[in-house]
Amino acid sequence: MALELFGYSVPLLLVVAGTILVLLEAASPGANFIVIGTALLVAGLVGLTLGTTLGALTPFVLAIIVLLVSAISYYLYGKVDMHGPSAGRTSDSASLRGQTGRVTTRVTPNEGEVKLDAGGFNPYYQARSMDGELAEGEEVMVIDPGGGNVVTVESISNVEDDIDRELARERAKRERERERADDSEDATDSEPA
Repeated sequence: MALELFGYSVPLLLVVAGTILVLLEAASPGANFIVIGTALLVAGLVGLTLGTTLGALTPFVLAIIVLLVSAISYYLYGKVDMHGPSAGRTSDSASLRGQTGRVTTRVTPNEGEVKLDAGGFNPYYQARSMDGELAEGEEVMVIDPGGGNVVTVESISNVEDDIDRELARERAKRERERERADDSEDATDSEPA
């Protein structure tokens, strides 16, 4: 007697459920559906192949297969990294702020495209400039990630961050001190002896 649930073969249900989860993972990478999907798919295929020979042990064998394949899939999923240490991780749009890249299609306030250096699986993003035009090949930084699919960028040469402002303050301070030192030297030189 075959193992059934709602009138359907349990191994067949496992194959269908596993296939659906694997397809969902393909639709939204990083959701970890691949781990349990793979386990259910393998257990279902084993159940379809060996179900009649396992007899009453079928549910136990399938449960053990699901647990083992889940553990192996989870381990491999965490270890597989095809494009660098963080490429396999899904991130939110806010993490795009400050990312750098290059213009691939001229960027204006209304249209354009950039390729981000750490852009993940698909590093190409629709882009808009704050104002003006950014030529193809120009290095840019994401100023506003928007919703993640259209980013606002600015030329690296125009971006000033906290460090740049602090360095400019230090340069201005040193220049003022140098001017004061020069003025006091001039005043000392002009005094009659």
